[in-house]
Amino acid sequence: MTDLTLALDVMGGDYGPCVTVPATLQALNLYPFLSVILVGNQTDIDPFLIHVEPCIRQRIDIIHTAEMVSMSDRPAHALRNRKQSSMRLAIELVRDGKAQACLSAGNTGALMAIAKVLLKTLPGIDRPALISRLPAVNKTPVYLLDLGANVSCCSDTLFQFAVMGSVLCEVIDKKENPQVALLNVGIEEIKGNDQVQQAGQLLQQCPQINYVGFIEGNKLYSGNVDVIVCDGFVGNITLKTSEGIATLLVNQLENGLTKGFFVRLMAKLIAPRINSILKQMNPDHYNGASLIGLRGIVVKSHGSADESAYLQAIMLAVTEAQCRLPKMIEERLESILLDINN
Repeated sequence: MTDLTLALDVMGGDYGPCVTVPATLQALNLYPFLSVILVGNQTDIDPFLIHVEPCIRQRIDIIHTAEMVSMSDRPAHALRNRKQSSMRLAIELVRDGKAQACLSAGNTGALMAIAKVLLKTLPGIDRPALISRLPAVNKTPVYLLDLGANVSCCSDTLFQFAVMGSVLCEVIDKKENPQVALLNVGIEEIKGNDQVQQAGQLLQQCPQINYVGFIEGNKLYSGNVDVIVCDGFVGNITLKTSEGIATLLVNQLENGLTKGFFVRLMAKLIAPRINSILKQMNPDHYNGASLIGLRGIVVKSHGSADESAYLQAIMLAVTEAQCRLPKMIEERLESILLDINN
């Protein structure tokens, strides 16, 4: 296995190093080929490394900075005035080839702005997009993009999102010819706004993408398609609503299983199955959104992620780096544009 280095903005998120550093140590134990560069305040980082075994400690480098991007920072302000922030320095490590991917749980807008300026978009890509997995009834995750990086999108941008989402699904899940759909208010061709209808027409004319038409919100978790495309306004609301419903269902199920002696007894008997269901329903199980369309790999973790959820995001960054995801997207898009021009 080829050695791999990740740059981690350990100051981002609601909990900072008390979550990000322990999760990173778990990842280092899980991946013997992995090294990490922790970017943040060394005073906050060091206490979590005191009892780390030497064989693990030698795979950890620290870049100290006391500056960080706050959740209230506007993207433009963070870009201009947070040049020594842990977020920016982590992205610079990817730009300079010192790390193969970076991960942050910090301000999404700032991450998007800084990454786009420092890493640049791939040829043929106008805007990067945030993509993440959602659970589905057939246990095969469905990918949804954009999740908020681009509030409004033209048809060409939605087409590019479809290409990128299809390639990511192929690379990450080893899925051949994944099915791609556009999220819409109906499945009929006459439904939806001009941008969605025009994007559908572009995809119908692209044989390299397995476009299956429109899909409605009530079919998000059906497992009928592999990639669902929409603009960032719709996608962000969809994702946050999904997370809220999942959390509600998990809480309701957990509370229900503690009421009454008979229910508690039955819960103990079927505990392994219940735990499996709870794990699949928990949004943390799918933590990690990829900022795709850039020349480097950037993964965004939930700000409220715990150790387990943050580890999921690290694992995603490792997988994308191993698969050289940006290169795969670039090659596929180049092939599609060549066919279109011919």
